[in-house]
Amino acid sequence: MEVLEGELRIDDLDGVLERLDAIGDEHGVAVQAFDARYVAGREHLRRACALADRAHVRDEMIARDPGVEILLYAAGRRQIQDALEMGVSPGQTPAVIVCHAVGDRPGEAGAERATERERAACEVIETMACLDLTATREAADPQLIAEFFDITDAERAATDATLSELVCERVAMLVVEK
Repeated sequence: MEVLEGELRIDDLDGVLERLDAIGDEHGVAVQAFDARYVAGREHLRRACALADRAHVRDEMIARDPGVEILLYAAGRRQIQDALEMGVSPGQTPAVIVCHAVGDRPGEAGAERATERERAACEVIETMACLDLTATREAADPQLIAEFFDITDAERAATDATLSELVCERVAMLVVEK
């Protein structure tokens, strides 16, 4: 998994998403753009990618498209329409863009080739005029994340787990909720 962070200025949402998909297709990777306010850290995205990998290997994917599969796991939702809330929208959006070769890591050589393709896709995405590369870690909105993942104040008070850890639990639960 390779990740880009930045501000996306989107006038034509369909056009931007089609371009990201085309870049992914050119490099043999899934590309998924997230609204950074909903992302509870790198581990959140890493877990979503790992679960998408596992679903692919087991032929148990929820979605036909690997990028959508990553989105579903990241959102902890089975319904694409519900998961899309976590995606980018028209206007200026703090974004985290994931490039990931889903299910393509057999052995060390396979992992190296997958990482090269992920990096190559990121290099092309970096040149997109609508993307201003800046760190978005500060963009994560704990209240928005807690609401989206239905994490209550009572739940947070009852554990020493971080918000990111609680989100990763929700992401992992998608497998159980079949």
